[in-house]
Amino acid sequence: MRLYLVDGTPDGLVVAEIGNWIGMALCSSRARLGDLLKRPEAARTGVYLLVGADPDVVGGMKVYVGEADDIAARLPNHLRSEDRDFFDRVAIVVAKDTSLTKAHVRYLEGRLIKAVHEAGTAALANATAPDFQRLPEADRSDMNAFLDQTRLVLPLLGFDAFRSRAVPHASSANGSPLFVFSTAGASATARETSDGFVVLAGSTARKATTATIPASYEALRNRLIRTGQLVDGPSPDLLQFAKDVVFDSPSAAASVVAGRSAAGPREWKVRETGETYRDWRMRTLAAAE
Repeated sequence: MRLYLVDGTPDGLVVAEIGNWIGMALCSSRARLGDLLKRPEAARTGVYLLVGADPDVVGGMKVYVGEADDIAARLPNHLRSEDRDFFDRVAIVVAKDTSLTKAHVRYLEGRLIKAVHEAGTAALANATAPDFQRLPEADRSDMNAFLDQTRLVLPLLGFDAFRSRAVPHASSANGSPLFVFSTAGASATARETSDGFVVLAGSTARKATTATIPASYEALRNRLIRTGQLVDGPSPDLLQFAKDVVFDSPSAAASVVAGRSAAGPREWKVRETGETYRDWRMRTLAAAE
């Protein structure tokens, strides 16, 4: 893979290519959108993504996926739209030649929207989710291969809305033990994986929160409730995890479970030994040296 920093800075225009891939991706900040639109590649048929902070969720991400025959002609319309005011970065994906047609990019658009929805890591700004399938079988196969490369490139450019937060199989849990955490009637079990710190389905959390819970964790709790990942629990004062949920840190997981500020490295403990997460992690790091 080759990343070319057009003006020599990571915050400017970046062009990404992969070996024998017929496609290429270009990205820029909103402030540098004019530079992106001047590129000849921007006038081609392709797909594009608008990414920014989700105004409704603290720390959340929002994504819009679109397609156009002439991306440079389409993108300025989004600058005039209040519904697209959230984005601060733009990525376009086109072919190095003119081989992509309108039918191809409509298919890619639908697949990308579906991928963002299934990953569940970002809110979609798209009002509809087209499922364009009117391509010959051979073309669908080509576009699926094109899509695989697109999903490989975009996260390296900071557009990581496709990586599923689904919990890896136990074999990829990096030898993590089971951790437990109990507080005020709530009881949770978790495991550390390569994707993050995972609270397992069936765990419970306090329904009420205290004034000490950080705003970002309270917003995260509310989002989990809104998306059905935290549901009413076995008693009126408890919530229950309807599925495994990946958190960025033990403290985020503990704070959501406890409904308060919680120091996860101290409060999560190995189920078999009672060792704190912090001590377990320090011991495993020392053993690896």
